[in-house]
Amino acid sequence: MPAEFGAEVDRTIGGLQSPPVQRRGTLARVVGLTLEARGIMAPVGSQCIVEGTGGRQIEAEVVGFHDDTLYLMPFHDAAGVAPGAAVRLAGNASTVMLGDALLGRVVDGLCRPLDGKPAPDCRDAVGLQGMPLNPMERGPIRDVIDSGVRAVNGLLTMGRGQRIGLIAGSGVGKSVLLGMMTRFTNADVVVIGLIGERGREVQEFITESLGEEGLARSVVVAAPANVSAVQRLKAAHLAHVIAEYHRDAGRHVLLLLDSLTRVAHAQREIGLAIGEPPASKGYPPSVFSLLPNLIERAGVGRGGHGSITAIYTVLAEGDDRADPIVDIARASLDGQVMLSRALADAAHYPAIDLTGSVSRVAQNLVHPEQMRIANRFRRLWTLYQQNADLIQVGAYEAGTNPELDEAIRMRTQLEHFLRQDMNERADYASTQAELLKVMGV
Repeated sequence: MPAEFGAEVDRTIGGLQSPPVQRRGTLARVVGLTLEARGIMAPVGSQCIVEGTGGRQIEAEVVGFHDDTLYLMPFHDAAGVAPGAAVRLAGNASTVMLGDALLGRVVDGLCRPLDGKPAPDCRDAVGLQGMPLNPMERGPIRDVIDSGVRAVNGLLTMGRGQRIGLIAGSGVGKSVLLGMMTRFTNADVVVIGLIGERGREVQEFITESLGEEGLARSVVVAAPANVSAVQRLKAAHLAHVIAEYHRDAGRHVLLLLDSLTRVAHAQREIGLAIGEPPASKGYPPSVFSLLPNLIERAGVGRGGHGSITAIYTVLAEGDDRADPIVDIARASLDGQVMLSRALADAAHYPAIDLTGSVSRVAQNLVHPEQMRIANRFRRLWTLYQQNADLIQVGAYEAGTNPELDEAIRMRTQLEHFLRQDMNERADYASTQAELLKVMGV
């Protein structure tokens, strides 16, 4: 049981005595998004309550400290706080209660219900930061996972336990493609993190992409753009720890995070607010530490026991594929699906751009002959794309390049293979058969 407020308690961590935790203090000042409290000692990640005017209680999290000053960030609007307001320690927010009762539920970044139902009856206390796996204990990626998307199944084959990114600018169809993969991919449990996106998309995603049957085996963690940076960041960690919980129970989990870029934005807000120096494009160094740590939490479990197949959407701001978040995502993930604005503008959906798209584990999953055929398809498609301007203005003379002649002749068939309606499911077996037919094998 927690000690009375105002008392000092000693905690033993790993057999060592930690410094006393002073549970009550006062608010010294407010600077931007940050509240500064003095007279209270608490570790980073702890949850505090700030007493506002009119009896309002404002929840905040300890995000840093300097000497005897704690830096707090509120979960909601800090209106009503005043100099000298009482600040008290509420508990350790780095632990969350998990269990099967979360399936079928929609929760916020603090694991509180958003669906109007009672709080889920969960009994297992799990650390929000998870437990890193020894890389030598991870199982290999050996099994194909059926995404239901023809272009991915045939040309960018994914494996169970793979981490892949959907990379594009705004309005190119990332969320629609994510919804297709949500409905069509086989998994025991689906964990969906909707981080920093438009609030209306939460309801739309649940009703249109999941449906009642899909929601029954899913957990949705929603932290839209109007909630604080702390809540958005906690929601990302919560989605990962829920996925880890089910993976460690031996289940195959599909983790969908929309979007990784908004998680980076949340960490940027926190880092800059507490004085961290900006580095690349305004992002502080903590962002480039956070993202690989999150991504590494997905994958195959110990000895192949359970898996987390993770799909992250990444916003290429201004369609800039050299954006630092895009760059670090490409370096950390096991592959990426690039979406093209030019294809989307031409009503070619899903707007998957094979130029730049890759699955880094495909060669371990498919037969070498199948890989050769897929690479031949990619070669013909990319060759046409590279010469499209010459072809369309009539500057290309037939017979100059036999391979390009073949690409021009097969253009319609290649395009038909890649296009797919959002409600059409293309299973893995039928996709491979159609690919052989298109390539004349």
